[in-house]
Amino acid sequence: MSDCSALQFVSPYAFEAMQKVDVVRLAALSDPELRLLLPCLVRMALCAPADQSHSWAQDKKLILRLLSGVEAVNSIVALLSVDFHALEQDASKEQQLRHKLGGGSGESILVSQLQHGLTLEFEHSDSPRRLRLVLSELLAIMNKVSESNGEFFLKSSELFESPVYLEEAADVLCILQAELPSLLPIVDVAEALLHVKNGAWFLCLLVANVPDSFNEVCRGLIKNGERQDEESVGGRRRTEALRHLCKMNPSQALRVRGMVVEECHLPGLGVALTLDHTKNESSDDGVSDLVCFVSGLLLGTNAKVRTWFGTFIRNGQQRKRDNISSVLWQMRRQLLLELMGILPTVRSTRVAEEADADTEPNVSVYSGLKEEHVVKASALLRLYCALMGIAGLKPTDEEAEQLLQLMTSRPPATPAGVRFVSLSFCMLLAFSTLVSTPEQEQLMVMWLSWMIKEEAYFESISGVSASFGEMLLLVAMYFHSNQLSAIIDLVCSTLGMKVVTAHAVRVPVTGNLSANITGFLPIHCIYQLLKSRSFTKHKVSIKDWIYRQLCETTTPLHPQLLPLIDVYINSILTPASKSNPEATNQPVTEQEILNVFQGLSGVNDLFGTFIYFNGENTRPSQRYSITTQLLVLYYVLSYEEALLANTKILAAMQKKPKSYSSALMDQIPIKYLIRQAQGLQQELGGLHSALLRLLATNYPHLCIVDDWICEEQITGTDALLRRMLLTNIAKNHSPKQLQEAFSMLPGNHTQLMQILEHLTLLSAGELIPYAEVLTSNMNRLLEAGVPRGILQAVNRLWMVLNTVMPRRLWVMTVNALQPSVKIVRQQKYTQNDLMIDPLIVLRCDQRVHRSPPLMDIILHMLNGYLLASKAYLNSHLKETAEQDIRPSQNNAMGPEAPEVTREELKNALLAAQGYPCELLALTVAGIPSMHICLDFIPELIAQPELEKQIFAIQLLSYLCIQYALPKSLSVARLAINVMGTLLTVLTQSKRYVFFMPTLPCLVSFCQAFPPLYEDIMSLLIQIGQVCASDVATQTRDFDPIITRLQQLKERPHDLSGLCKDSSNKSCPRDVASLDPDVRLCQCVESTIIEIINMSVSGV
Repeated sequence: MSDCSALQFVSPYAFEAMQKVDVVRLAALSDPELRLLLPCLVRMALCAPADQSHSWAQDKKLILRLLSGVEAVNSIVALLSVDFHALEQDASKEQQLRHKLGGGSGESILVSQLQHGLTLEFEHSDSPRRLRLVLSELLAIMNKVSESNGEFFLKSSELFESPVYLEEAADVLCILQAELPSLLPIVDVAEALLHVKNGAWFLCLLVANVPDSFNEVCRGLIKNGERQDEESVGGRRRTEALRHLCKMNPSQALRVRGMVVEECHLPGLGVALTLDHTKNESSDDGVSDLVCFVSGLLLGTNAKVRTWFGTFIRNGQQRKRDNISSVLWQMRRQLLLELMGILPTVRSTRVAEEADADTEPNVSVYSGLKEEHVVKASALLRLYCALMGIAGLKPTDEEAEQLLQLMTSRPPATPAGVRFVSLSFCMLLAFSTLVSTPEQEQLMVMWLSWMIKEEAYFESISGVSASFGEMLLLVAMYFHSNQLSAIIDLVCSTLGMKVVTAHAVRVPVTGNLSANITGFLPIHCIYQLLKSRSFTKHKVSIKDWIYRQLCETTTPLHPQLLPLIDVYINSILTPASKSNPEATNQPVTEQEILNVFQGLSGVNDLFGTFIYFNGENTRPSQRYSITTQLLVLYYVLSYEEALLANTKILAAMQKKPKSYSSALMDQIPIKYLIRQAQGLQQELGGLHSALLRLLATNYPHLCIVDDWICEEQITGTDALLRRMLLTNIAKNHSPKQLQEAFSMLPGNHTQLMQILEHLTLLSAGELIPYAEVLTSNMNRLLEAGVPRGILQAVNRLWMVLNTVMPRRLWVMTVNALQPSVKIVRQQKYTQNDLMIDPLIVLRCDQRVHRSPPLMDIILHMLNGYLLASKAYLNSHLKETAEQDIRPSQNNAMGPEAPEVTREELKNALLAAQGYPCELLALTVAGIPSMHICLDFIPELIAQPELEKQIFAIQLLSYLCIQYALPKSLSVARLAINVMGTLLTVLTQSKRYVFFMPTLPCLVSFCQAFPPLYEDIMSLLIQIGQVCASDVATQTRDFDPIITRLQQLKERPHDLSGLCKDSSNKSCPRDVASLDPDVRLCQCVESTIIEIINMSVSGV
């Protein structure tokens, strides 16, 4: 916007006077300066003020006196006399018309029948028409800006370009914006002014007449600006306009610069404002604001800002370097001037070479760097390192020469001097291209020689161990060796990396670590050492330090804690190298984990004095913060997930890290902790979402949607109102009183009903002490005569407790609702038992099925344990699938065999474990993937346990009916052969146990595969003969039975009509017999009859 250079802008003095309404300072302004502020001053004098004080009345008189001699005031007064309401209505109609016909429409409601150009029309028009002319032109520009989709354009407009009418147009613009703020938002007007000539001048006048809008306008222009302003004409015009605004109000320039960094827009503006501020600040020997600002951007922790500014540097270098108007060039020039300003006066390289060789060692031929310039020199070196290393700045020959001169200067022997020499040495290593000529190389050699000679002197004078010799030794070894492992070993042996790790574990942990503690902390060092596997390599245990640090945490959560836990878990499970699989860290012990949760309470407050687990109250020795408990929970869950994910890798290494026991997981109140974390999401960062992810994977039964909905109801407004009704009587009810009230059932239920109603007013945490009494007495609720109200109250209390201790509550409830026989035997189920067999939940007292409130609890637990069982089986499959599937089986299936799904493997595993035979018909008919079990039945039949063999044959009978395939036929033939073999080896008692449940399966085999009829009938006759031979010594005659069986086999069609009658007649005479052979023979006869009837009816 160099087109505004000839115009007069509002001075900082005048803007400050307007901002503070300082009438005395306004009176001191010159006529040209005062002319720019007339719109605001005239409105101030004519409008009714909100301030009715005497002082303002006097100031208003001074303003009127100030305006009385200015001729342009009359035209502004005329502008204020227009009907702005009618003007706004016409403007709204014009906007609707433009929207309807398109932005390019030439029709206008505000302005019609233009006889001449805009400039002549403006000159000949009265005040109302001037307002309409400017408003129409401004709305047209604003509409085009909104339709441009961010693409910059320059609008040619006579009104904003003619130098004769600039001041009058500015008056009209200021009055329009002040009187029609809803139609013309000042930020939108400012955006539109960027697209016209002299836009920056109009913008400054507009803001000067509305000084309170300065920050709003600046933020809007920055937010709508380009990410890289030097790349486009629009970006440069925007930067120039904002720069003029900041020159008008220099006290807010640094605040505007902060907006630039916050939005990551207009980097050139940030640098330009810094340059303007640097020129205005007093010259001293300290570090300049420019160095601090650019260093903060490139060396700060915000990666987004670093990338944004680095892109500005890289893009700026692609343009011509001789572009003096470039902000980047101005910045580099200013930095070079600052660098040259602190350089000592040095002799040339040739003079140094010709210096007397007998010069004293401590006397340098170079002038030393002044002590007051050392800190500034170090800051400049760090800045140039960041510019070249991070932003990719390529130094010019002049910059490289001056940098070398600064790097090779001799600082005084102070701690700052030692720091400067170290920075210079590191910069030489990182940017060796700075040395490009033999003279410069000779200069660096001389400086390195000086550094070696002066090491002892620096150390003795400054009190700082310089270690320049060791640094040079390491560099020399680096250049003479290309092996990375050798370099690492050299660094470890020379610098003592093992000593570093041993010292790190002795560094005290940070007390009450939180995000409020900034800077570099011990946790950052431990994290880096863990990441590089230094602790495992040198066999230094870090477990205790990490545990202590986790115990010393509070909210808000420090962002380094979760990465620390993740890298610690990785160092536990994954060895540092394949050659040393034992090089891992030790996990936190189960006792240490339990200690963290032995301060958790739900009795009185969030973390009270007692803990209620396993039915016992214990007083903890130390109470830990919620942050510590959630972090330890995150560690345990992440450890188990990582252990499961790395099963295959660990198996290949023949390494099996220890998993935490289920007993430990049962003692951690996971659901209670998640509820607490939900209310602290803002302070816990991403910990809450990470815990939910782990729960959904490993504990799906704790993420039931119905539970979350119930939880919202329990913790909602209604629950809060109910607790307001809580009396001291309700609070004083103890678990012992609740037990006494239960013991009075079913005779007296009034006291129990009263206590239960009071308990419903308590919070979930306060109900924990009553959980065991409530569940242990549930069997009393099954007696006749218990009111429905008591059952419903118990159901509500159970659902509330389910939100804080579901797993423990489910186990107690299942054990309490067992049939009376199991309760007498004191048979107690564990959490693991219920996950393996969820159907235990349904094996409760039959009276529960007739109590809807208790049945609701049973169904809720069944749903949870089904989800838990699914997760348990999935993890078990992942651990054992590789070992369970033998290579021979995989080869037998062939290379084109379909991939076995996880669901099919689970069905096979269930079949291998066995389940009630009553469910076989349902599972085979309802689960499509049950056919995969045909592959595992031969293995099941080969098992030595009779129970698994019986289950396999029963399952096979249903599979043959469902899947009558050639594969099923071969497996069925195998089963018949196995039954024939077992007939010859089983004892009398085992024969009875095996064949009684398996003989009916032969009917299904015949039904599915008729060719098996002969083999099955022969097997049945053999079973009958074996039974007869075992009782041959008895007086009972078995020959008639054997004869009948032979007849049934040989002439089934002739005897089919008599089969049912004969069997029915023969059964009564033997039904009372307890002889197993007799009963087995009768079962053989009934099986043959069923086969015959089935075959005949089929024909």
